[in-house]
This record gives sequence, C-alpha cells and structure tokens, in this order.
Amino acid sequence: MEAPQAVKALAALAQASRLAIFRTLVVAGPKGCTPTALSVALDLSAPALSFHLKELLHAGLVTQVREGRHLIYRAALGQMNALLAYLTEHCCEGEPCNEVTAFQCPSDHPKEHTMAESIYNVLFLCTANSARSIMAEAILNQLGKGRFRAFSAGSHPAAAVNPDAILLLQRNHFSTDQLHSKDWSEFARSDAPHMHFVLTVCDKAAGEVCPVWPGQPLSAHWGVADPVEVQGDEDTRLKAFTEAFMVLSRRIALLVNLPVEKLDRLALQQELANIGRHTGQAQA
Repeated sequence: MEAPQAVKALAALAQASRLAIFRTLVVAGPKGCTPTALSVALDLSAPALSFHLKELLHAGLVTQVREGRHLIYRAALGQMNALLAYLTEHCCEGEPCNEVTAFQCPSDHPKEHTMAESIYNVLFLCTANSARSIMAEAILNQLGKGRFRAFSAGSHPAAAVNPDAILLLQRNHFSTDQLHSKDWSEFARSDAPHMHFVLTVCDKAAGEVCPVWPGQPLSAHWGVADPVEVQGDEDTRLKAFTEAFMVLSRRIALLVNLPVEKLDRLALQQELANIGRHTGQAQA
C-alpha cells in the first residue's frame, strides 16, 4: 500500500459511525452483513448507513455483492491487512499485529460462536521452518492425535530441516518421516487445508521479523529463542535445542488440554495468548 491509499483509508475510518461499521464487518468475517443487520446492530438510519457505506467502498475498505435479493457487505480484509502492514512495517515488538477474529453477524437471535470442529488444523510459522516450527509440528501431531492436525511453514524456508532438530525429535520418539521445510505460500492456496489456528514461534525479543498470516484464523505469538543461532560444540547446541523443545512441548500440552469446543473465540484468543507467555518450565 502507498501513502495516498493509506491516507484515504484512515480518513474513511476517522468517523465514529464508519469505524463502527467497519469493525462490525470485520467481526462478521466471510459471512458479511446485510444493510438491515448493520442498521439494527448500530442503530443507524438507512440514509446514514448508505452514506457511510459509500465512503468505505470508495476507500476500498468494504466490498459489496448481491446475493439473491440481498446486498451483502464484507470487510475488505486484504486492504485492511495492507493498511496494517503499512502502519507496522519493520515493527516486531509487543503483541501480534494481526489478531483478526471472526464472529457471527449481529442478528435478531444472536448465538454464541464456539469452535466445534472434529479436528483442528494448526499452522506453526517461523522464518526458516527448519527447527522450532518443525519441532512444534511433530510434537502436536503426536500429542494432539485425533483432535489436532499440525503443519509448519516459513516465510523464507531453509533448504532442509536442521539435523539437530531431527536428532532431538528422534531421541524423544517423535516421527520425523514427513518433516520438511516448506514455504508458507503452500498454505495460502485455495486447495490448502483450512487453518483454525496460526501460531508464530519466532523470537521477537531477538529482533526477528515474524510472518503475518492474513485472514481469519485465530492467531497468537509463541516466541521461542532460535537454537539454530547458538554457536558452540555439540553439547552446547543440543542444550539450546532441548530448551526450545521443552518450551514448545509444554505450550502444546496446554493447547491440547484446552476445552476448545466450549470456548468462544474471544476467550480462546486470550487462552492462546496466555500460553504464548508460558516459559515452558514446570510450575511448582
């Protein structure tokens, strides 16, 4: 996104009603909302709503399609992510910048939105996809068998998985047969598995640039120091990989034991963030 586009988008959002409309559409997710639903949810008259929607359309922040007899409005998430990327370029401090969650559109009979899938797909992301995200994939596929299916990828994948990561997993009796470094674009294709959770494991404290996954999955940052960066003899490297392995194992155990089906998305988002702050050390 260029500066003029960012200015236009920010100007469109710099008004209370338009900001409320846009936030409601972001929350509604792919389902979108009709003008009637928006009018009722936000207590806006039809003429006022129409005026504000036109401004948001002009800024490229919402889309409009006709489905049967109804007009459906949706947040233009690509434009929103472009704006966020423009505003947060080179920033990797603090909490993730892409905590976009999807809820139901407001209606006359609202229902609590819960996660109720039989198997939850989880994508672990880091830069090279050679150690931390690879270990996380292997650990969750074993610990979460039957409820979770894990994948991993990198924004700049390495040519091969780090051999120390493979060795540590094998010593701990985790399967490594299918593990390989992958580009995250594989999971952005239309035929890719739908992801319920996207978890970044890069270490922001070390200034790593974490991948930002667009769209609607629940996301959280589970930063882990990169053992690949540790220099020294075999014992020193093994200690670094073991520490990363233990942090990931403990966090994944907490994830596996979450009552996912009983939590609404807001509560689940908070639980994921809390797990990401867990050091991996056993509690006394």
